[in-house]
Amino acid sequence: MGYLETTADVYRQAAHEPQVGLCCTTNPVWQLPGLSIPQRMLSMNYGCGSTVNPRDLTNSPTVLYVGVGGGMELLQFSYFSRRPGAVIGVDVVPEMLAASRANMLEAEAQNEWFSPDFVDLRAGDALHLPVDDASVDVAAQNCLFNIFKLDDLKRALQETYRALKPHGRLVMSDPTCEQPMNEELRADERLRALCLTGSLPLQQYLDLITSVGFGTVEVRAKRAYRVLSPRHYATNELIYIESVEVCAIKDPMPADGPCIFTGRTAIYYGGEEYFDDQKGHVLMQNQPLAVCDKTAGALLALGRDDIFVSASTYHYDGGGCC
Repeated sequence: MGYLETTADVYRQAAHEPQVGLCCTTNPVWQLPGLSIPQRMLSMNYGCGSTVNPRDLTNSPTVLYVGVGGGMELLQFSYFSRRPGAVIGVDVVPEMLAASRANMLEAEAQNEWFSPDFVDLRAGDALHLPVDDASVDVAAQNCLFNIFKLDDLKRALQETYRALKPHGRLVMSDPTCEQPMNEELRADERLRALCLTGSLPLQQYLDLITSVGFGTVEVRAKRAYRVLSPRHYATNELIYIESVEVCAIKDPMPADGPCIFTGRTAIYYGGEEYFDDQKGHVLMQNQPLAVCDKTAGALLALGRDDIFVSASTYHYDGGGCC
């Protein structure tokens, strides 16, 4: 059995019998006015973060969600796009699609604003998305892409890029790991399916995202996730895994490379009212400005003694310039 078949088998079982925290950390759930999430959906929240952010979801966008789980994030996306077929849910496991479909009926009973026809559930997988080119505004996946091996991961990113409209957004949550893992861990198909041993270093993860054409990337959150200890896993050292929430935007690729925001800030504290680098970045006196890593590096290279540039905080919530 290959690793994708092992993954499908793991989630086939999880569709029949919800397993809280099966592969991932259980995170706080968005509390929105008038939104009631069925308990079975909560129990089937197989994600390592959240891909639902109101600032991505203005003007009732068409949303593509890959790996439906119990349907919780499908319901949350529907809260912002209340029209038939606005949210497309894709999954390779028929049992998971059936479970999500049943959960939508329960959601309808608990939410007077919701109709199951807001959600279009389709059989398919991340490597062959059953949607047209440039047909969705927002695509999302939660704790799925880390399962793929490198060639398949790049294919999944290319497929999502294809499906997005210009300036569309791919919102992702995945585990990352800065430490090397031995081949025994990497080859364990079940551990990969459980979102543990497919984790990549963050920079490699970001490089893969930009390699398929995304011109802007936002690292929105980074948090502790899991440890693999020698007591329980085939490793001689404690391996620390984090989860990251990232938004990749289908902007044109700048001539000097992608704009990647990792939560860096520039502050000008010189004697003038503002500092203008003549490249589109204006720093007002003692006012923090979010900058991408590329701009942060360029400002530091100026060698000025009146500009402070912070290290990456791995928390970015919009604004700034690039």
